[in-house]
Amino acid sequence: MEANTRSTGRLPAAFLTPGSSSFMDFLSAHSPDLLPGNRKLPEGIVEAPHGTTIVATTFPGGVVLAGDRRATMGNMIAQRDIEKVFPADEYSAVGIAGTAGLAVEMVKLFQLELEHFEKVEGAQLSLEGKANRLSTMIRSNLGMAMQGLAVVPLFAGYDLDRERGRIFSYDVTGGRSEEHGYAATGSGSLFARGAMKKLYRDDLTEQQATTLVVQALYDAADDDSATGGPDVARRIYPIVTVITEDGFRRLTDTESSEIARSILERRLEQPDGPRAALL
Repeated sequence: MEANTRSTGRLPAAFLTPGSSSFMDFLSAHSPDLLPGNRKLPEGIVEAPHGTTIVATTFPGGVVLAGDRRATMGNMIAQRDIEKVFPADEYSAVGIAGTAGLAVEMVKLFQLELEHFEKVEGAQLSLEGKANRLSTMIRSNLGMAMQGLAVVPLFAGYDLDRERGRIFSYDVTGGRSEEHGYAATGSGSLFARGAMKKLYRDDLTEQQATTLVVQALYDAADDDSATGGPDVARRIYPIVTVITEDGFRRLTDTESSEIARSILERRLEQPDGPRAALL
């Protein structure tokens, strides 16, 4: 949107015109070129850093969302400490897998979308509504996804109406599915899901749930080169977030490192032993 060089002390008319409570609709009407999906790309496949892997699990009282820290570009490690899990608002979070730059931009736009709705309507969207808004944003990126710049997030939050944690997964077309118990996305998702399938229970405590997701990321890193495991030498540990009725909370580096170190120590003691003992 062009700047008003003749300052009159008033906002442009676009900001004063009543309309939708969706910030994306506002951009589409007044500055469609600012939307990521409307940008023109060079022909052919575009190679850019990609982020993997995101995992989530529910427990009585909330949900845990976590991600490793590695970004890759082809067979190279592009970044070792990328952040892939972000708060969407007070009671939800989104983890990104896919093209890192576009994914981070989409998350920022999603955060603004939810904040804009709350300020215009005076109330928060339901968790179901938030999941639907994210689905629309992913669908608008389909053109870029077809050129290799796909973004496939994992969305989790605490549903204040149902009083429980919920998880939503997506495909590149914006298709949305609610996952029950646990979910994973990204290149290491197959291995992470297998680990969670063995360890998940309906009666996990919050501490057990956080241990479970870190264990799942550890197992994914063991078989998937694009997933980064806990890096004790560089002090790089997975990002782990917990969402309950009290809101969003990110575990500190100290808390994450303690979980990672306990898993590593037990794996050294029993490299081929039963993993269920970790919980």
